[in-house]
Amino acid sequence: MSYQYQLAIIGGGAIGEALAAGAIKTGLYAPDRVLVSDPLVARRQYLANQYQVQTTTDNIQAAGQAAVLVMAVKPQVYLDVFKPMASEIAEDQLVISVAAGVTIKEIEAVLAGPVPVVRVMPNTPCLVGKGATVLARGTYALTQHIMTADRLFSALGFTVELPEDSLNAVTALSGSGPAYVYLIVEALIEAGVRIGLPRELSKQLILQTVAGSVQMMAETGKHPAELKEMVTSPGGTTAAALEYLEDQGIRGKIIKAVGQAWERAQELSRMKE
Repeated sequence: MSYQYQLAIIGGGAIGEALAAGAIKTGLYAPDRVLVSDPLVARRQYLANQYQVQTTTDNIQAAGQAAVLVMAVKPQVYLDVFKPMASEIAEDQLVISVAAGVTIKEIEAVLAGPVPVVRVMPNTPCLVGKGATVLARGTYALTQHIMTADRLFSALGFTVELPEDSLNAVTALSGSGPAYVYLIVEALIEAGVRIGLPRELSKQLILQTVAGSVQMMAETGKHPAELKEMVTSPGGTTAAALEYLEDQGIRGKIIKAVGQAWERAQELSRMKE
């Protein structure tokens, strides 16, 4: 079937905007073949002016007009928004779901037929093109559907396909991961202030240090332990700091924290069963 739009995004919030911007910037879709549905007038006007996409308030109509349909609404209203649209979605379309906690089983149960579904778990750095996104295919999704979702989210960073039952672990590690990094960065900035550096300079030094360290890992391919040794002179300042951190059990505490996030994700999944 021929569709008026190549891509329809239900929800013009931060992730919806990032997807539209990435798809257009990379040339994956032309602006006039992208439709964004959002209830807010100001948001629709902004998206139309900024990216020249088409906009609407009619989710049901949008559902039947695009080859690829992205559901980018909040989990707590997801099914309320999706159910009225479901009968308009045909088997030759692709549904991509971005909502955390809404399972493929729940989505497929609402659809009238064997529609391909790909569930996607991105993290917030997607908003600046540095995200980590995991794709999980539904019952009727083929390799071509995964490739379509991959092309869309590759514009926002790194992507990988995993089984859906891995998504709780992904949520605990990379989904929540930015918050762990922000906490550590916040502490390092405060440490700089406490030893006499101006706050803004402390912030600049740490941001560049973190960015540079990540880039070194990415470009050299070396294990973090090896790179850590490059910084650590015997009996020096770094050795003293690392000895203290190890004595405090910081490594184990970080591992435990991720485990706690995973256990909570498991609990939330069981609560829905």
